[in-house]
Amino acid sequence: MKSDASRRARFIVLSSVIAASFNFTSSVQGQASAFSRAASVLDSMPHAKKIDQVALSPDGGQVAYIVDGELKVLVLNGGASHTIAVEGKLPLREVAWSADGKQLAFLADLPGDVPSAQLWTAAVDGGAPVKCADLRGYAENPRFSPDGSKLAVLFIEGMPRVAGPLQPMTPLAGVVDEKIYEQRIAVVDLRTNDLHGLTQVTPADVYVYEYDWAPDGQSWAAIAAHGNGDANWWVARLYRIGARTGEMHEVYRPKLEMADPQVSPDGKSVALIEGLMSDAGLTGGEIMLVPLAGGPARNLTPGIKASPSAVTWSGSDRIVFAQDLDGNSSFAALGINGGVSQILWSGEELTGTASDGWEPSASFSRDASKIALVREAAGTPPEIWAGTIGKWEQVTHLNVSVKPAWGETRNVHWMNGSTRVQGWLTFPKDFTPGKIYPLVVNVHGGPSHACTSHWDEGLNGAEAALGYFALCSNPRGSYGQGEAFTQGNVKDFGGGDYRDIMAGVEALTKQYPIDPKRIGIRGHSYGGYMAMWAETQTTRFAAAVAGAGLSDWLSYYGLNDIDEWMLPFFGASVYDDPAVYAKSDPMHFVKAVKTPTLILVGDRDGEVPMEQSVEWWHALKAMNVPTTLVVYPDEGHMFVKPADDRDYNLRTLEWFEEWFRKAGAH
Repeated sequence: MKSDASRRARFIVLSSVIAASFNFTSSVQGQASAFSRAASVLDSMPHAKKIDQVALSPDGGQVAYIVDGELKVLVLNGGASHTIAVEGKLPLREVAWSADGKQLAFLADLPGDVPSAQLWTAAVDGGAPVKCADLRGYAENPRFSPDGSKLAVLFIEGMPRVAGPLQPMTPLAGVVDEKIYEQRIAVVDLRTNDLHGLTQVTPADVYVYEYDWAPDGQSWAAIAAHGNGDANWWVARLYRIGARTGEMHEVYRPKLEMADPQVSPDGKSVALIEGLMSDAGLTGGEIMLVPLAGGPARNLTPGIKASPSAVTWSGSDRIVFAQDLDGNSSFAALGINGGVSQILWSGEELTGTASDGWEPSASFSRDASKIALVREAAGTPPEIWAGTIGKWEQVTHLNVSVKPAWGETRNVHWMNGSTRVQGWLTFPKDFTPGKIYPLVVNVHGGPSHACTSHWDEGLNGAEAALGYFALCSNPRGSYGQGEAFTQGNVKDFGGGDYRDIMAGVEALTKQYPIDPKRIGIRGHSYGGYMAMWAETQTTRFAAAVAGAGLSDWLSYYGLNDIDEWMLPFFGASVYDDPAVYAKSDPMHFVKAVKTPTLILVGDRDGEVPMEQSVEWWHALKAMNVPTTLVVYPDEGHMFVKPADDRDYNLRTLEWFEEWFRKAGAH
């Protein structure tokens, strides 16, 4: 459940009333306890350097990477590194290589509340960077044309905020007439040295999400949709777009969602990933092959028992891809003319092109024989590795002194009837056999997503550092077991997925020293919904924390900014088939709730609007269930203020501390 339209003006007033009434809606006013045991643990958590991006040169010989906005280039096989900086030492992001490996392109963000950036290139041999364009608005994903003469970028001119549905939405005011900001492909001709030579090529009424150059440089393959960009990713189509004229030709209309289009070296085909995806950026599905000129698409991985998440070409007849395989990261290869995929490597860690990545990925050389990636696991902080798949070598040592503050993490499995379910169980710090411990069940967002073994200084790590077991499960609806498993919760939210989670609680409580009286559940987004739903179905939990949870499908459908996401999961709108929503609606079963519940939400959340949390809080208060509501001003679905993020985490930990203590006293 993870777009931008706005929100009703009357709810802005409601937000202000809540903030004034409860006086604990920010990290400044009404802070969580500053000197609690939870605060001490949270403030003593390790802090690894985060790697913003890693990019491998086309020949596989150099790695460009960004840490804390600083761009470095490292020559592999014993070479030295050097730093690339621009005037004013602006923070850099989104680095890309030219096809000949001689230049880099990147964006530099200007300070201010409204997005504004500069587009730069730099010669890898040490020449001074050259500014190519000033971009007044939001920009991302620069890419050189194959011959290096042009530079394309996705650009939203005049965008008042960072793009994407996770960001704080712009509130409505006055007469409501939604203004749509479209993301277009813009091009700079690098041969002219004209800072005003930026040309927006794609039509003004189309939002482009992803694109790739065709090898002749005359067109792009692009995933795009008409209308509001935040709302319509779920109904986007694949287009061939003329790089000079912007003329668009639809070449594929998927049944579900799609991502990561990659044009073959011969220019004939586009490989992409199609599947049931709840959010842009949470990629998983099956690999489709689509003729760039148009024609029937072909599924290259039907029935695969994994979830491909990133794809590239190794020649014109072979594809290499990253995937989630039973909770692990994995790389595999297959020929486009038939045959099964070949596993190249698999490991119990998360691999990606940045720290805190959501799904397995890598940066590939031109022929896909080498990769650069960020490797991290629950017990190992992120570092950059590069080389042949599975034979890579570590090339950075940014976090050599950083150690986890929590216990080991295990890949665990259990059965729910005939369904095999996977998850990750993190042990308490200083685990002692013979002692019993609380358990916190963490439900991931999405629902099309997965828990992975990754470095987590946030809540999962803090829970274990506090002395709890922490379980992150991958019930049906998750990635890692194949597309049929991912579609296992269609028209069944809160059904089989809930039972999968509870089966894990039962199995692990029998296998590990877990105190059955001190079990809690928490989650954000879909995880927040599942926390709300679970407490309508059982009194097993001593405490619950619902972040940005969804409590009432009827009101949610009319309030949220991304309603297109629901149709593939429920088969119809809430107006056309209310019954399929009602059976999964927490509000229909709220009178059964007894679990003390902490509710946390941003007041400008467009994915799961604040009013869903207010409605749940109001209902629990009416039922005399212990509850606290915290609304964070000017935050969206993903919090952007570090102080608010800390406050969210601290309140969560203190809530479990309080109610576990009370449960243990009985």
